[in-house]
Amino acid sequence: MEKTKIYVLRTGEVRVSPYLPFGGDDCSIIKASGITTPKSKWIWLPVFSFLIEHPKGLILFDTGWHRDMSPDGVFDKKAQIKSLGSWFLYQINQGRIVKGEAIDEQLASLGIRPVDIDYVLISHLDCDHANGLSQVKDARHILVSKAEMDGTTRKSFLIRIRFQKRWWEGVDLKTFEWNGTEGPVGKSYDVLGDGSLVMVNIPGHSEGLCALKIKNDEGKYVLLFADGGYATKSWRDMITSGITLDKKLQRQSLQWIREQSMSPDCLASLATHDTDVQPHVIEL
Repeated sequence: MEKTKIYVLRTGEVRVSPYLPFGGDDCSIIKASGITTPKSKWIWLPVFSFLIEHPKGLILFDTGWHRDMSPDGVFDKKAQIKSLGSWFLYQINQGRIVKGEAIDEQLASLGIRPVDIDYVLISHLDCDHANGLSQVKDARHILVSKAEMDGTTRKSFLIRIRFQKRWWEGVDLKTFEWNGTEGPVGKSYDVLGDGSLVMVNIPGHSEGLCALKIKNDEGKYVLLFADGGYATKSWRDMITSGITLDKKLQRQSLQWIREQSMSPDCLASLATHDTDVQPHVIEL
């Protein structure tokens, strides 16, 4: 079988309270939000998206920030608030994306147009994963789990702040139902129907959050676990994040990520915001 290539693409940065990614089991939403933490102690984390050259097509996992977040390639408060559509959300996380890092710009540098993408798979609908969706709206299929989409409609003040429909307005974003039983809660979606590309539900951080497991014919795989943990140290030391809808489920998902990552069949296990990761290409 022809090899699969996975391009690890840096699509901006996000600035948050250190308690948001690594707050642990006892971290409150207030503490994780950064409201009580001086901005001088906030940290910048990378935002990664992943382009997969698969024998059956081109797949993009997450989109990172939209260019209108940083029109001139630098931090821009006014532009970010407009892009996010929420002053409150800006108070929790701030972003920037230098010139050339927006997902459509990176695809262009690889000679790829959005229309060439067979699948855009969204891990979950937080801003730094879905804000750039309109930049690839011409892709053939754009998918997110039905559980995640349903979760954005819950009647909760925090949900209304966290998820803004404007990010996918004008985008033909479709939902998928689980068709498999892989993962910590026995819910998964086999994208291509051959087990080589599986969206695995890892709930806790959000309802329909998915990791993407990319497997070859020999059973070796790469795991992209999005915000199931914010770095390798998350699963290595079992550090849950501060932003969660269900801490018990989040820990259960993190345990599954740990088990998968430690398997001898796992060639690489990557979070979306790990400062130890640099853009590179993985061959599977």
